[in-house]
Amino acid sequence: MLCSSRLDLPMQDRVSVEAVAADQAAEAGSQSMTTDRRRPDRLETVAPGLIGLLRSPGPTEAVEPIGAPPQEERPAAAAKAKAAGCVACRTGKPAFPFTMAFQPIVDIRNNRIDAYEALVRGPQSEGARYVLDQVTAENMYSFDQACRVKAIEMAAGLGVDRQLSINFLPNAVYDPRACIRATLEAAGRTGFRLDLLTFEILESETVTDTAHLLDIIREYRKHGFKIALDDFGTGHSGLARLADLRPDIVKVDRALVRDCDRDGTRLAILSAIVRLGAEIGVKVVVEGVERAEEAQALRSVGVRFIQGFYFAKPLFEGIAHDGDIPWLASEVPSHAS
Repeated sequence: MLCSSRLDLPMQDRVSVEAVAADQAAEAGSQSMTTDRRRPDRLETVAPGLIGLLRSPGPTEAVEPIGAPPQEERPAAAAKAKAAGCVACRTGKPAFPFTMAFQPIVDIRNNRIDAYEALVRGPQSEGARYVLDQVTAENMYSFDQACRVKAIEMAAGLGVDRQLSINFLPNAVYDPRACIRATLEAAGRTGFRLDLLTFEILESETVTDTAHLLDIIREYRKHGFKIALDDFGTGHSGLARLADLRPDIVKVDRALVRDCDRDGTRLAILSAIVRLGAEIGVKVVVEGVERAEEAQALRSVGVRFIQGFYFAKPLFEGIAHDGDIPWLASEVPSHAS
């Protein structure tokens, strides 16, 4: 996991792994960062040196990341990286200063905040990219652990008593039993309930080892954690990954939500996702809602849980409360003539 911590960041904060890889192919040797504004409140940023660690090639593509060791040296390099990751799991110390902002996920049926997502920020409220630009292959594992610990400690200190969502990248977890240790210790030390923790899987991340990912999910569920599939509808696997992973929650990407009040096709797709979630027992959260009209259209097709700037932006080192949310007006029932 790189913790955006949605690495479920807010939309104006996000760069895709695929965009970075494409930029590297076009400009070999460049060490610049590439930003793909996929939606107004999300950012995923990956330094060029991390591509080999975070992105696995698909079945028909060959990706040779910049800086990758020669073929004959890769087993030793992998062992070294794994050892570094294990050390990071034991220490969980941040390699550089950062903090968190929290954005609520709201329940528009009961007019209450249902959950908060932890989003990484610089110590002076700098955006997520400021922090993620400092992540390297050497400090990625300690950063991952520090994100989880920071999110839990801050949420506990702020009195969060709702679900807390933390993003992670499965390709950065070598051993789920060992890598979860710092998370359990932070929750125990702060008194934060384990059943209030949700870990979000980025659907945009290529995961070729589904068995390993299922092992992570099984281990997390042993501790009462919930599993969310993030960016649903825009990633690599879509419905196939939903069927394989059986998450507790799916978070529908802004790409499907934008202007849904003016686009009957988008609204019909969202309605179908809501019905599918109800049928298979998966909670549906819709992300990136920026206008009241979008929220009202979503409510009309049964959407209950929403995250987006219309209701609340991420709050730096703080949380919004139920009374801070601009709840939608009650629906006026139609009257027979």
